[in-house]
Amino acid sequence: MEYTPLGQSGLKVAKICLGTMTFGEQVGEADAHALMDHAVARGVDFLDTAEMYPVPPRAQTYSHTESIIGRWLASRPGMRERVVLASKVAGPVRGYDWIRNASPDLTGADIIAACEDSLKRLKTDRIDLYQIHWPVRHVPMFGSLYFDPQRDKPVNSIHEQLDALGRLVRDGKVRAIGLSNETPYGVAEFVRVAEQHGLPRIASVQNPYCLINRSLENGLDETMYRYSVSLLAYSPLGFGLLTGKYDTSGIASQGEPAGRMALFESMRKQRWGRPEALAAARRYNELAREHGLSPTRLALAFCYTKWQVASTIIGVTNRAQLDENLDAWGTTLSEELLAQIDRIRWEMRDPAQ
Repeated sequence: MEYTPLGQSGLKVAKICLGTMTFGEQVGEADAHALMDHAVARGVDFLDTAEMYPVPPRAQTYSHTESIIGRWLASRPGMRERVVLASKVAGPVRGYDWIRNASPDLTGADIIAACEDSLKRLKTDRIDLYQIHWPVRHVPMFGSLYFDPQRDKPVNSIHEQLDALGRLVRDGKVRAIGLSNETPYGVAEFVRVAEQHGLPRIASVQNPYCLINRSLENGLDETMYRYSVSLLAYSPLGFGLLTGKYDTSGIASQGEPAGRMALFESMRKQRWGRPEALAAARRYNELAREHGLSPTRLALAFCYTKWQVASTIIGVTNRAQLDENLDAWGTTLSEELLAQIDRIRWEMRDPAQ
């Protein structure tokens, strides 16, 4: 495994990060502990979670993932010193009335209280990377394409958010801060405000990046490069579409093993469930086979080798998937194959944006 600096934070993380949003829903606690053990044994020292996990979010399972990780850390002496632990505070949670009463805002007090709660569940005295899960202000995200000024409402300012995050850093409860599902404007403004007021600088942004969603390359990558902010790429397999498991029968199939798109109808209503996304994924999957690669290996190698990506977040439900994802490390893609990938994108664009 290779390791890389995370922005200007001083942290170094594995180039592959184990995402945990399946823990507590598709993956039981004992299996989750075994997966984390195996990941660490193979050199993956970077774990990402969130207060709202597992996914899909439900009141009955809210925060269970952090609790599972906390019990794992507590039962393995010395493990906390071996891993870089990332978590997230949920942004405005419209529709999730079990999180801050579905507040349309996120105050500084909310950020601090959420972090304190995460620390308790994780059974640790600090979180290495604490991220805002999605912007507090109105932005197009999670499949929405267009910014609408009429939907802009007064909310807690970026300065106030950074001030709260700064208190957590000063108190030693957080080592570095980051964002998720962010835009070029958001990255630039968080950096500007931090530098203007002497507050912590964001180290990373966690955004989707994969063959069927390369929208990051439409300007956000340049912004992050010029501000020395690292990309944590999530959904590198496009919610399973880029594994080939849905190529034959479609995303409503209960194939073996059943993936999130097959199990949860709510997932099929999101950007990953668009017919155009599956059609594009099938093109990339066939391209992989033509070059003697599995679809999974092609999709992961694409992320693993892109200059834009500091660390790729993988999500698995069993050890075989974990090994397959890790074994794809070191795969190189020829210039010819990369050109063919770009031709498909030119034709089909980013259907899971």
